[in-house]
Amino acid sequence: MERRKLIGMGAGLAVLPAWWALRRVTDGGEGDWHTDAAPLEEAFPPLGPLTHAQWVSSQDNDRSGVPSPEVAISGFARLAAGKLAELTAAHAFVPDDSATEFSSWFEKPLKGEGPKNPQWIRSQELDRDGSGFSTRLWFDRRSETVRFRALNPYG
Repeated sequence: MERRKLIGMGAGLAVLPAWWALRRVTDGGEGDWHTDAAPLEEAFPPLGPLTHAQWVSSQDNDRSGVPSPEVAISGFARLAAGKLAELTAAHAFVPDDSATEFSSWFEKPLKGEGPKNPQWIRSQELDRDGSGFSTRLWFDRRSETVRFRALNPYG
């Protein structure tokens, strides 16, 4: 029984650094969102280097002070030149307008942001689903922008 308690405590401590890092990402003063692309590159390695990031976290504006074991992130970023062509050559894509939905309270700062008049496409091959995590990725060909929404993207 005592061993289980120690394992549980260790698992909780492993979540703390990711939560703490998300809380410490500085925004660029552009709005109520983060602009650092490094956490996104860590969360979505197949996308490669990202720029022009605008994203929010479910840990933003959390006044409770108690770290949650779950974190959701949502936002936009620009892919490196040629990356979307590489992805569309390797995966099957279909049109999908659901990228414009911002259904969670923490996503409110993103409404009206992102590329103008996007034509979103999505590949289920690039999405991830599992016990306690999920990732949805949409892409706009014209602007080479990715729209993402992920639950527990770091673990």
